[in-house]
This record gives sequence, C-alpha cells and structure tokens, in this order.
Amino acid sequence: MKQITIRLKPKQYLKEEIEKIAKEKDISAGVLLSIVGGLESVKLRMAGAEPNNQVVKEWNEPFEIVSGTGTISKNGCHIHISLSDKNGSVIGGHLKDSCKIKTTAEIVILVFDDTNYKRVLDSETGFGELVVE
Repeated sequence: MKQITIRLKPKQYLKEEIEKIAKEKDISAGVLLSIVGGLESVKLRMAGAEPNNQVVKEWNEPFEIVSGTGTISKNGCHIHISLSDKNGSVIGGHLKDSCKIKTTAEIVILVFDDTNYKRVLDSETGFGELVVE
C-alpha cells in the first residue's frame, strides 16, 4: 500500500482532477481517505437514483467540504461527499463533474497494490457497479 496526497487549486474541477490523478498515477484500486477544502460550485446526484430517473442538483455558492469517501481507480471512481454552507447546513450526495474548487482541496488517497477495481454495467441496477479483481 502507498498513499498519494495532493492539493487542488482554485478553479480546478474536483471529480475530474481525482480521475486524472487515478489515470496519471496508474491507480488500479484505492480509497479516498480524506478530503477537505472548499467549492464555489457544486453538482450532486441525490439519493434514490435510477438510471432513467436521476435527480441532479446544482448550487453556485460557496461550500466547505466536511467529508468525502469513495473508491478510486483509473477504471472509474465512485465518490460521495458532504458539504456545509455558510449557515452550517449540510448537503451530500454522489459527486458529479463540474464542482469547482474555491480556495483549495486537500486530498489523501490510499492505494492498494494487489487489487484491481473496475466498473461493469449491472443489468439489475442499470449502473456501472464495482467489480473487484
């Protein structure tokens, strides 16, 4: 096992940069251990999603990242995140593209050397689901 720690800067896109790191660092299987920072725009898929009935919400205001978790792989990432607004109210969901960093995002990924994660379409759920090799 090894760890990868990175800092994202303003105007970068959170999910896209994590996916880019997974490819550049050739991560076959990893886990998002820690993520802290702030976003200026947010896009999340809400709970209860079905392939043809997904509720995706967007906010264009500042949020603090209070937690995040997920499986990380060059073959596909699955990340959930919790965010707090200026009043301390918390929202969360499945991280989508186009979430823009406001000031910083500090990310720690733990990489597993002996495992491979991939995503394969599951006919029952309609989503690309985790397969561990």
